[in-house]
Amino acid sequence: MSLFKAETRRLAKRRFSRYFVLGAVLVLVAVAIGMFVSNEKPTPAVIAQAQAEADRYFQEQTGYAAEEKKRCESLTPEQMKQQYGEGFTCDQLGQLQREDVQIQDFMPSQFDFRENFPGMVTTLAAILAMVAFVVGASFIGAEWNSGGMMNLLLWRPRRLQVLSTKLAALVVSLIGLTVTLSAVWTGLFWVIATMRGTTAKMTSGAWQSIGLLELRGMVLVLAAGMIGFGLASIGRHTAMALGAAIGVIVVFQFGLAVVLQVARVRFAEAYLLPFWGIAWLEKEWEVLDYNAPCDFSAVNGCEPPSMVITWQMAGIAMLAVVGLVTMAAMWTMRKRDIT
Repeated sequence: MSLFKAETRRLAKRRFSRYFVLGAVLVLVAVAIGMFVSNEKPTPAVIAQAQAEADRYFQEQTGYAAEEKKRCESLTPEQMKQQYGEGFTCDQLGQLQREDVQIQDFMPSQFDFRENFPGMVTTLAAILAMVAFVVGASFIGAEWNSGGMMNLLLWRPRRLQVLSTKLAALVVSLIGLTVTLSAVWTGLFWVIATMRGTTAKMTSGAWQSIGLLELRGMVLVLAAGMIGFGLASIGRHTAMALGAAIGVIVVFQFGLAVVLQVARVRFAEAYLLPFWGIAWLEKEWEVLDYNAPCDFSAVNGCEPPSMVITWQMAGIAMLAVVGLVTMAAMWTMRKRDIT
């Protein structure tokens, strides 16, 4: 049996990997169930009920406005001045118009596949990225911790080939997992939209956009897995990767966010990793600088300066991090003692 097949089987057979993936699947099932229960298809009966509620609301608000105007007209000029201010007249009281009351405001939530499914793809990508990071770290970390790596190198002494093969097995397995779950996820929410919402306006362009979003999500999952694998290989323990992740979250995210806010740094969000991930998935993210003088526009008024993090920028940054971590793992594998 080839080393690649052996490592792929080893990864698939690990109980930790199976249970962790199963836990993620259960979370995804809970999300899907929640979306199914919280949405409802607008049947004629539901539309009629919403229309009745909208009419009732309009009549109530019209009655309140009439009573308020009647009360206003009963006030003396001095009382009106004290309550409403100088020069106010009762005709200035707001009157609700029928077009201001939309039936959509009284309709139950429905799952619009075109509008709502991209958010579900982002949810899937985020959960799978976490799974990939932890599984990738534990895959190589357990080998170092148990002595399996040293035993393997006794009969396969090519260090870089062994580590590269393990990484390749992880990447291929993550691709298979992501593609499978993405296909199931898409089909599941298509059913939800059919039964509890709408699948209207799903043109070829809309499907292409969703496909590209799922592809970017898969790249994010692979990057997370490779980073977890690389960090655990450098530290030769799963805890190295998990500790680094916790450190990044606590120190470089929460702590850095506070420091940036206190220091009134311009475009502070651009220094925080989550927004780069959002930019990668959603193609761009606009960062506003509320610490700088606003840009005045005769049309839009006073607006804070902004910068846009594009998916290309986020992709380059992600590629750089993955490349540095992977090269560092290969370098330590080649230079450091195995024992």
